[in-house]
Order: sequence, then C-alpha cells, then structure tokens
Amino acid sequence: MGVSNPHLINNADLKNFLSEKEWLVEETEFDIKKINSYETIFSIGNGYLGHRGSLEEGHLAALPGTYINGVFDHFDSFIVDLINAPNWAELSVYVEGKKLSLHNCQILDFYRALDIRNGCLYRFTRFQDDQGRITRYESIRYANLADKHLFENRITITAENYSGSVVVESIIDGHVFNLDLEPAYKEIKHFAPEVKWDKWSKSKHLENHTTEGLDDGVYLEMKTRDRPHHIGYAASLNAKGQKNIRLDYEKVQETAQFEIQEGETIQIEKLVSIYTSRDVEQDQVKASCIQTLTQGLSQSFEQRFQLHQEAWEHLWNDCDMEIEGDAKANHAVRFNIYHMLITANPDDPRANVGAKSMSGEGYKGHIFWDTEIFLLPFYIFTQPETAKALLLYRYHTMKGAREYAQQDGYKGVRFPWESADTGHEATPPWSADGSIRIWTGERELHITSAVVFGILSYYTATQDHEFFTQYGAEILFETARFWESRLEYNEREDRYELTELEGPDEFHELVNNSVYTNWLTKWNLEKSVEYYNLIKENFPEDFKTISSKLQLSEAEVAEWNRKAGKVYIPFDPKQKLIEEFEGYFKLKDVPITEWDENYMPIFPKGYNHDNSQGTTLIKQPDVVMLLYILPDEFSDEVKKANYEYYEARTMHKSSLSPSVHTIMGIETNNYEKALQYFERAAYVDLIDNQGNTEWGMHIASAGGTWQSIANGFGGLRIKNQRLTFKPWLPDTWKEIRFKIKWRGDDLKIHINQARATFLWETQKNNMLNIDVKGKGLDLPPNKLTSVELK
Repeated sequence: MGVSNPHLINNADLKNFLSEKEWLVEETEFDIKKINSYETIFSIGNGYLGHRGSLEEGHLAALPGTYINGVFDHFDSFIVDLINAPNWAELSVYVEGKKLSLHNCQILDFYRALDIRNGCLYRFTRFQDDQGRITRYESIRYANLADKHLFENRITITAENYSGSVVVESIIDGHVFNLDLEPAYKEIKHFAPEVKWDKWSKSKHLENHTTEGLDDGVYLEMKTRDRPHHIGYAASLNAKGQKNIRLDYEKVQETAQFEIQEGETIQIEKLVSIYTSRDVEQDQVKASCIQTLTQGLSQSFEQRFQLHQEAWEHLWNDCDMEIEGDAKANHAVRFNIYHMLITANPDDPRANVGAKSMSGEGYKGHIFWDTEIFLLPFYIFTQPETAKALLLYRYHTMKGAREYAQQDGYKGVRFPWESADTGHEATPPWSADGSIRIWTGERELHITSAVVFGILSYYTATQDHEFFTQYGAEILFETARFWESRLEYNEREDRYELTELEGPDEFHELVNNSVYTNWLTKWNLEKSVEYYNLIKENFPEDFKTISSKLQLSEAEVAEWNRKAGKVYIPFDPKQKLIEEFEGYFKLKDVPITEWDENYMPIFPKGYNHDNSQGTTLIKQPDVVMLLYILPDEFSDEVKKANYEYYEARTMHKSSLSPSVHTIMGIETNNYEKALQYFERAAYVDLIDNQGNTEWGMHIASAGGTWQSIANGFGGLRIKNQRLTFKPWLPDTWKEIRFKIKWRGDDLKIHINQARATFLWETQKNNMLNIDVKGKGLDLPPNKLTSVELK
C-alpha cells in the first residue's frame, strides 16, 4: 500500500471545505457540562456506521461511541446491546512530549462545526502549553457516503511561535465498553462530568482476535463474545517524518515523529477501512479491509472528499426542505433531516434504526414502533429504497416474531416492543434492581399493527408490487393470524376485546380495550381481508404462491372479517369524544395549570410519572395519534373535539408527542399551540430541551419534525389512495418548498401564503389527480400548476 509523501502547505485552512453558515451547527466555546450532548449532536455517519463527535485526543468527561448498524451482542450485559465498536478517529498530537489536550493546555480559541450539507465535522483549536508554545490545530472528519466502509480525518497543525519536535499518535483501540447499569447511590444523584461515566457498570462485548502491522498501516480485528461477529479495521497514517507501529492486546497504534519550524503548517491524514462478518465471510474481513483501504489511498483526500460531497448532494436533492422567512426553523429542520440520513442503511435489509439512532447508547440501540410511525414516512417519500430495507428488516426477523407469538399460545407473528437482531423481545420484564415491573414488552401489542401500517404506507406510495407480494403480504397475513388468535371473546356482550394491555399512553398500564390498540387490530384484520382479495384478483400467480406457502384458506380469511366486525371500540359517535380505554372517563380529572419555559406542562402538585394511573393525565398522544395515522376514519368534528380534550391532559413526557400535536393542531385550527409544539419537536436536541441529548438523538422526533412540515404545514395526507393537501403557514413564513416521491416519480411542492404550486416530474403521459383544500386538481406531466389557497 503506497502512501504519497506528505507535503507542507502554506494555506491550510480546512474551513474552506465547509458549506455556508446556514448549513452549519456550531459550538463556539467549550463547556464541559455540554460535552456529551455535543457528542450526540455532532455525530457523523453513513447508514453503515455512526460515530459520536468526541474530541480526537479524548477527554475525561467524554463518552465516545462508534456503532456499526446491526452489530448486537449479549455477553455480560443486562440486555442485548448495539455494541460500542473500536473508535476509529482517536488521534493525539504531542509537542516536545506535551500532549495537546483541553486538560493540560490553555485553550486560546475553540470552535467546532457540523456541516450537515457535506456530512463532516470540522474543528479549530489553539492550544498554549505551559511553556508558552502556541499550536493551531484544525481537523475535518467524515464517514464516507460514497464508500461506506471508509472513514477519514485530516488534521493540520501550525507552530505559531516555536520550532520543535512533534509526535502524532494514531490509535485504533478495541478495549471499549458499553454502559450497562447506572450507579445506585441513594443520596448522590449527579456526579462531576469527569467521573460520572466511571460510576457505571460496563459490559465488554469484544475480545481480541488479530493485531497486525501492514505494509504501510496497521490492522485490528475483534470478535463479539456472544454473537458470531468479527469486526476488522485497517488504518493508515499519512504524515511526514519517522513512522513506527505498536501492536498491543486489543490495540494498534501508528506514530509519526518530525520537526516543525515556526510558522510552518503540517498536514496529516488518517484513513480507516471497516468491515464485519455481516458484510463478507469471516475469513474475508481482513482482505476486504485492506483492499478498500488500498483503493482509498490511491486517491487524494480531495478526490475522496469530492465523491463524498457528490453523494451528499444527491441525497439533499431528494430530501431538502426550505422555509423562506424563518431561517432558524429551516436550520432545525435540515439538522433533523441530516440525522435521519446518516442513520439508515438502504444497502442492509437486516438492520434498522434504533430509538437513539447510532448517536448514543440510549435504549441499547433497540428498534421500536418509532421506525414505522415516525421515521418511515420520511424515507417512503424521499428515499423509498431505504424504506424498503427498513421493512425487510421486519421480514428477516419474522422467525423470532413467530416464536414470540407461539410462546404465549398464539398464531402468526407478534413483533417485539423492543427489537434487536433476532425478532425476539428485547425488553426486560424488570428493572435491573428488580424494583420496577416493566410491562411494555408484554403489553404494548400495537407495535405489530405499526409494522403493517408501515408496509401499507410504503405500498400505497410506491406501488412496489414485487416487494408487497414477496414480503409485505406475508407479514400482513401473519399479523392477522396473530390478532385473530389474540382477541378475547366477551360472550355476555357478544364482542371481541383486548384486556390488560398498554397503549401509547404509558401512564396507564394494564388497561382494558385501549382504543388505539383495538382500532388498529380491527383495521389490521380488515386490511388483511382487503389485500387478500386484491392479490387474488390482480396477481393470481402470486396469490397461489402466498396461499400455498402460508396455507391460507377462504374460511380463515372469512374469520378475520367476522372478528374484525365485532372488535369493541369504546366510542360513541354521537358524543364525538373517543374514550382512550374502557373506564378512562371515570378517572380523576386533574387539571394542568403550569407550564415551563418551553411551554411544556409541569406535573400538578403531588403527581408524577409513577402515580398518574388513576388520573386522566396522559404521557403522550394516544387517541390523537389514532386520529393522525388513520385520517380516513374520522370526521373533522371528531378530530377537533378529541384534540382539544386530550391536548389539555397530555404531559408530553415523550419526545414523540410534540410533532403529532403540531400536525393535528394545524388540522384542527389550533394554530398557536401547533407552533409551540413544532418548536419543541424541532429543537429537542439542538437545545437539549429534554436534558438527555447526551444519550443520543431523539430520532423519532426528527422524523416527526419532517412530518410537521410535510403533513402539518404542508397539509399532506393520503386519503383513499390519493394525495391531498390542506396547507397552513404562519404569518412570518413566506413559503415552504419540498419534494416527495410518488409511485416512481417526483412531485415538487411550493406553498406560500396565497398559492400552492406543483411540478410533477414524470415520463408518464397521464395526469396526476390530487386534492387541494377539498378541490380536485389535475397535474399535467412536467408543467408547473398553481392553485389559489384563499
């Protein structure tokens, strides 16, 4: 592996690689109290791997993390983890033996910026050591989007007022851990940033397999202790001077030593290639790492970065949203889109998106209903191949989901509330100390219908018949089997019920006839019947294959239909209000009277998360969520009555809550509240308004933010298989612009205060019929079409 000779450069401003300021998320001073939240915010990734934005040289308060999508392990951990893989970016600089770090130098200048347009992290720091030597340090780090197995960091160092000896130390450290159990101190709840992570018990999922020197680099291979994964890293340090390598247990290191002259700038490049045995055969991991690294080294940094930029440009061309008149909101929306783009991998149908993406260890990397309800709409309408991969993950975990149903005596498939890599339930039944019973894994069954919602949403928008007949229909019919066997017959009332379950509102556990769960069960069964008949009529050969594989019969499908017609729904259309669950209206009605600075409710005196079961206080939208995801099912009057009733009782103790209240607030003409909720959703991580961004991105809220623009302010809905728009913009917004993909073509949408303009870009000759504020509109191919909104 030949490495071109490093060169001295006179104009080493790496900031020239950055986009305009509107695309930057900036950190202008170092605050140790915010170090971990910035690590989350500044995460970089490419769908294959996510990497927290920690300082290259490390810090005592740091919580570095590198997560490879789909690589889980359950060795000595309380529950299965998305493992913390070796940190590929670790690099330190020593001047005359003194390490440049925030601990042992005076920091004269400190600045970092995440470039969300180009997917890179920039840093500028001026260090002054105890001898008065001032070193200017710049770096730019990125996970290559054009080649998802390549990762790079370019550094420049400038000796401002001295000449001397410099050592650069590049490390791949496999001696890494996952946080496992938090400290159980009774009196002390908060610890100094420098020690708080040391208080945790930790899990070690990796053990050494190979450390090796290469022709011009180093190689480390680790293996998981429980699962059969091997993870390989090949790295090369491109720097001037004398180079050495050091091979240690679970660690490989390259160093370069050279002299630097006063005023001189030296450039250093670290290039790393990463593969796992999920990507290639186990005995090919090392060869694949070396081959990709060699190919990468055959290009210059500028060439590699240009290909990376071009890949990002392609993504933004499909996914960008613009809000003219509100630069702050526009910035926040793009930030959330960026994080969705770096966390899902269209090339891996066995991986999905965890609740904290790949930006932190919150929820152990587990997958929830967040994917299908909050994230999938973004991917369906902007990156349909990614959406398909996320749905195929559910297909590939069906074996575990089928076993999950069978273990309780039910038919079909039951998807787990928390999923990892097998389809088995990953939710623990008890807290680690055994003091708290955790019911969500056993009782939040609505995740199963959420998967079906995702499949049918994808099929409606793409008309991907191949996916649906080969994969989606099987999931649809197997979930129908589960619900048919899970329903409980109430002979006295002659109806089918679901008892002792939990809906999205987790303040209320073990309730009877959760309207959200019951309604979606009924909907799931009805849709299964509908699509059974559709496939039978339109795809007879596929119908024969599916029927034979699943041993479906007309009698079984008729039973789905019969039971769907008798599912109990606690709703009297004459009253307009939908009861969240049976008996909810009889609970103590405790008014919310106080709100915090973010206009989020404060618990009424004497109440908290643990004792609200007997009250009408709810954690997050439940009925309101139902109104949103099934827009065809409810009248405008019912939507408005229920929004206003339940909004007044919602504590929003989940980041999933504000975006839904944004969208339904707009739909029910509660505009002031909608704007307040939009700000809460859009800035949840940018300003850490929940105080837990350090654990990872609230990635479902990111998806909800995108939906707030498209489905809220843009008013986009799919009703009866048809695109409909009912937009509303705040007075200060001049225009919103975005693009969606619909059945293989692009639809560009511009909405201002007076008009909506559409451009249907297609090779088809027929019109696209849509609905705008209740009126039909035919869009001709490839021509701008405008309609008045007032």
